Amino acid sequence: MAAQVISISNHKGGVGKTTSVVNLGAGLHQLGKRVLMIDMDPQANLSQSLGIFEPEKSVYTMLRGFCKIEEAMQELELDLQLIPSELDLSGAELELSMEAGREFILKDHINKVKDNFDFILIDCPPSLGLLTINAFTASNQVFFPLQAQFLATQGLKKLLEVIEKVKQRLNQDLEIGGVFITQFDKRKILNRNVKDAIEKHFGDTLFKTVIRENVALAEAPSKQTNIFKYNPKSNGALDYWGLAQEVLERTTVNA
Repeated sequence: MAAQVISISNHKGGVGKTTSVVNLGAGLHQLGKRVLMIDMDPQANLSQSLGIFEPEKSVYTMLRGFCKIEEAMQELELDLQLIPSELDLSGAELELSMEAGREFILKDHINKVKDNFDFILIDCPPSLGLLTINAFTASNQVFFPLQAQFLATQGLKKLLEVIEKVKQRLNQDLEIGGVFITQFDKRKILNRNVKDAIEKHFGDTLFKTVIRENVALAEAPSKQTNIFKYNPKSNGALDYWGLAQEVLERTTVNA
């Protein structure tokens, strides 16, 4: 069966998007799934969190047609791969803007390896430009990480509008696969109130698993690894393990 392709997106920064790609990917891999992570952000935080700096071949060289997708992939572990990013990707939107079918470039590459993976997770940039459109066009689902803070849902309206347009014009299979809360502290009244509001707004779309505020999640990237290797007994590891199980359940039910 071809991979579930999931974009993890929120154009509000600091919501735990990259942290979620790293650790959800690692969690699904620990559950026995073949996982490919794609860093579509020119800031390359996902790549650097996993110890890859200044790659010779990257998502940029792939999108520009300078290498094949198989050449851009780097094996982190058996059945866990990453296509890294680099700063040059920031110029890709302009460079690709005149290409015919420019919204489908990533999808065309992914289709060549889709059968080799169970999950392909795309770390989207914090913008709604051509790179994000490429990610959405290639995906079955979009997941939104949301902070349990007052402004969490601000700006989501625009993101949902873009998803609807992509669904209508470019990818009729695209669905909002789920929303999950990050950086949650149950001791804070504001966090609890915002969580209640998010639950009312998103209903069944909201994952039951909540990612708690956890210092180990912030520390793991400095060791260039995921939370399960850095501190497997931490709340961060427990929460992303729960999220990975829930994602697997949902995608199995909807397959």
